[in-house]
Amino acid sequence: MLGTLAAEDFHCAPCALSYAELGVPEAVRIIGEVPVNARAALEATPAPVLRRRPEPGIWCALEYACHLRDVYVTSTIRLYRTRTEDRPVLEPMLNDLRAARFQYAGTIPEAVLGELEAAVDGCLAEIERVRDWDRTASRLPGEVRGTRWLVRQAAHEGVHHVRDIREVSRSAPEPPRPA
Repeated sequence: MLGTLAAEDFHCAPCALSYAELGVPEAVRIIGEVPVNARAALEATPAPVLRRRPEPGIWCALEYACHLRDVYVTSTIRLYRTRTEDRPVLEPMLNDLRAARFQYAGTIPEAVLGELEAAVDGCLAEIERVRDWDRTASRLPGEVRGTRWLVRQAAHEGVHHVRDIREVSRSAPEPPRPA
């Protein structure tokens, strides 16, 4: 089952980020900082917990890093389609399916961080090409979102999931000690 997208005026209390107050230039700045912030968060994650989920249904730090990479690839494609097509219907990301099928927890951190950097660069390049900020797309019936929202959402995803990496890194259970 797909969850609904955040509203155009969404406010995320944990991140203290409000879409209505977030301009495109600030969102671009935030997006540009994601690779550095994600790298710092992953490098601060103890190796024994990097791939361990703190509890069932909550991703591990490396799975969140892979998701961030996918967010910026998907955001780039969504922005491109919204910029070049008339009200496109956007595909869902299918996050949990991706994490399972592509074995995110087993990936190489340095490779994922390099891919994240390239994905962010591509997303920023696509944002630069947007000239009409009133164009819209939808994903589910009645779920119309504009190009500004797509950029704000991309910024929020970066802030929120870097925070998630830090949180799961602190909350992951200790590995069992040998007897």
